[in-house]
Amino acid sequence: MSLIILAICIGIIGLAIGSYITLRGDNDVNTRIEQFIGKPPTDSSSSAPLSEDENDTWINRFRRQFNLLFSVFNSGDMQRKLIAGNWPITVSEYLFIQAGSTILTFLLGLLLFRSVFPGIGLAILAYAIPGYLLFRSVQVRQRLFQNQLIDSLTLIRGAIEAGLSFEQSLNVVIQEMSPPTSDEFRQVRREIRLGLPLSRALSNMASRMESDDFNIVVSVVNINMQVGGSLSTILNVVIETIRQRMYLLGEVRSLTAYANFAGYLLTLLPIITIATLSILSPMYWEQLLEPGITRYILIYAACSLAIGNVVLRRIAKVKV
Repeated sequence: MSLIILAICIGIIGLAIGSYITLRGDNDVNTRIEQFIGKPPTDSSSSAPLSEDENDTWINRFRRQFNLLFSVFNSGDMQRKLIAGNWPITVSEYLFIQAGSTILTFLLGLLLFRSVFPGIGLAILAYAIPGYLLFRSVQVRQRLFQNQLIDSLTLIRGAIEAGLSFEQSLNVVIQEMSPPTSDEFRQVRREIRLGLPLSRALSNMASRMESDDFNIVVSVVNINMQVGGSLSTILNVVIETIRQRMYLLGEVRSLTAYANFAGYLLTLLPIITIATLSILSPMYWEQLLEPGITRYILIYAACSLAIGNVVLRRIAKVKV
């Protein structure tokens, strides 16, 4: 038992240090870029030269060594999700937080309940929470980007009509729009300055936002760069097309709202009923939880409930 307590203490300390390092670290992407392209020269006339390690804290040094050591676990798809969710951590740091919380909660459940099964349940929950939070962050940013897409395209069209190029019009969007649109176009501008072609930078942005409407914009810009023509006129057509698509999507959502509500209600109703009866009459479920066929009935009911929820959601899901 003392070994378990010692392992939990070590896990808590390690997880706290890792979370502090990953979440407190510098969010500025330029700091990471300097690791590959070097720091810009300083003006000796304006200020005294700084030492090499004066602006480099021990946290940043530890993060570099940590990411270099565990770089084998890096994944392009996971890194794209972290950028899309605006999480200022690397894949190695994310996996460290996920694995550390899983091991820690397993040991905690083993110590508190003195059984393996509660520890496994808590570990599964701790393993799923970071992925769920990342998924929600990506979804929220993608939804906000989609809602701001018409306004950003209108600004780009106005800037082009005023005589600016498409790349110059990105600065207008960055200055006038709010996040996440401004952040995403700032990332596009940064990739262009690092030498990436405009088409590739826009494609990377489209893959992060997973927007079918923005994929249309990327295709239009790429075709215009190859064959020429009036980009502002084409953008007018694209804006009207996207506006009609959004209107149609709103109609579909309103028509399927009842089916979605019914799916959630039918799924939550048995759970709410069980919780209410457990509070009002705790002895009500004792016979049902006894060994025998009743346990298999509970498992069958839980599986049927999950399958029914999936079927209802699939029926109500209409892709526009």
